[in-house]
Amino acid sequence: MSTPRAMRMPLGLRLASSGFLAFWLLLAAFPILWIAVMSFKSPVDAFSANPWEVITGPQTRADGAGLSLLDIGLGAVMLWLSARIAMRSLPRIVAQLTPPGLLVVGWLVGAVLFAVGFLVAFFGLLPLVVAPLEAVTGPLGRPVLGLTTEHYVAVWVDNAFYRNFINSMIVTAGVVTISLTVGTLAGYALARSGSALAFWILIIALVFRALPHSVLVAGYLPVFINSAQILEPILGENAPTLYGQPLAVIAVLVSINQPFTIWMLRSFFQNIPAELDEAARVDGCTHFQAFRWIIMPVMWPGVITTGLFSFLLAYNDFLVTSLLLDAQNQTMVPAIAGYFNRETTTTDQVEAVAAAVSITAPLFLLVMIFQRQIVSGLTAGAVKG
Repeated sequence: MSTPRAMRMPLGLRLASSGFLAFWLLLAAFPILWIAVMSFKSPVDAFSANPWEVITGPQTRADGAGLSLLDIGLGAVMLWLSARIAMRSLPRIVAQLTPPGLLVVGWLVGAVLFAVGFLVAFFGLLPLVVAPLEAVTGPLGRPVLGLTTEHYVAVWVDNAFYRNFINSMIVTAGVVTISLTVGTLAGYALARSGSALAFWILIIALVFRALPHSVLVAGYLPVFINSAQILEPILGENAPTLYGQPLAVIAVLVSINQPFTIWMLRSFFQNIPAELDEAARVDGCTHFQAFRWIIMPVMWPGVITTGLFSFLLAYNDFLVTSLLLDAQNQTMVPAIAGYFNRETTTTDQVEAVAAAVSITAPLFLLVMIFQRQIVSGLTAGAVKG
C-alpha cells in the first residue's frame, strides 16, 4: 500500500536523514572492522602508517599467508549462507525440535551447535575444498590479500584464552539465570499488584541501580575476603573463601542488574491483559500455574530482550571482574586489558587485538539468532496491549 502524498517526507529531509544514518553506521562500525583487519595481519602490516598496506597486507602475503580471489568468493558465500541459516532456518528448527516449556534450553543448544558447526565448516572444511581448486584455477588461486590466523592460534592455544572464555560463560550464565528467574517472578508480582507500595519499591530499586559499581564492590569486598571466617560456624573448617571466585562476581553483578531487570520485566507484564490471568483462574489454574502456562509463553520476547541486556552487563563488565577475580578465574575483558597494561612487543599487541575481536563473535551470534524476539520484545514494551 502506497503512502499518501501528504504523508511523504520531503526529498531533502529523506536525503539528510539517510546520509546522517549512513555516517553514524560507518562511524560506529569502523573501529571493530579496522581492528578485525589488523588481527589477521603480520605486526609490520597491522601497524603500518599506510592504510592500504594494513588492508592488503603485503608483508603478510610475502610470508606465505594470504587469500586468493577464489578464497574470498567462497568465503563470502559461506558467510552469507551462515547468516541466512542463523536468521531464518535456525529459529524454525529450534521451535520444531524443542519440547514445550524448554524453549530457552533449545535456543542455547541450537546456538552452541550452530557456532561449532560454523567454525568447523569455515576453518576446517572450506580450506580442504579450496586447496585443490587453487591448484587448477591459475590467477584466481594466487594470493591477492595478505591474511594469517596465527595470532588467533597464539591467543586461544598458546595463551589459553579459552579458560577466560569459560570463566566469562560461567559468570554470564549465572547472572542471566538468577536475574531472569527472580526478575520474572518479581516483575509479575509488581505488575499485578494494585498497591502504591510496589511503585515505591521500584523507585528505591532504581536508586540503588544508579549507584556507581565501585560503591557496591567496596561494600561487598570485606565480606568476600572474610567469607571463610564468616561461613566457618556453618560449614566448619572447610568453609571456602569467596574472594577470587566467580560466585562473588555473580552475586555483585546480580545485585547491580536486578533492579533494571525487575523494572523492565514489570513493564512487559503490564502490557499483557490481566483478563488472561482471570480466565486461567476460572479454568482452575492456581496463580503460579496461570503464570507458568498462560503468561510466560506470551512473555518470551520480553524475557529474551531483558536477558540480552543482562548478558551484555555480565559479558562486558570490567570493574567488578577485575577487582573480585584472581588471575586463574579472570574473564575475557580484564584478560584483554592485561595485554595492554604491560610492556609488550608489536606481536603481543596484535594478539591482544585478535583477542578483542574474538569476544565480539558471541554478541553478533546472539543478535542474529534472537533478532526477531528482540525486535518484538522492544516493540511490545513500547505500546500498551
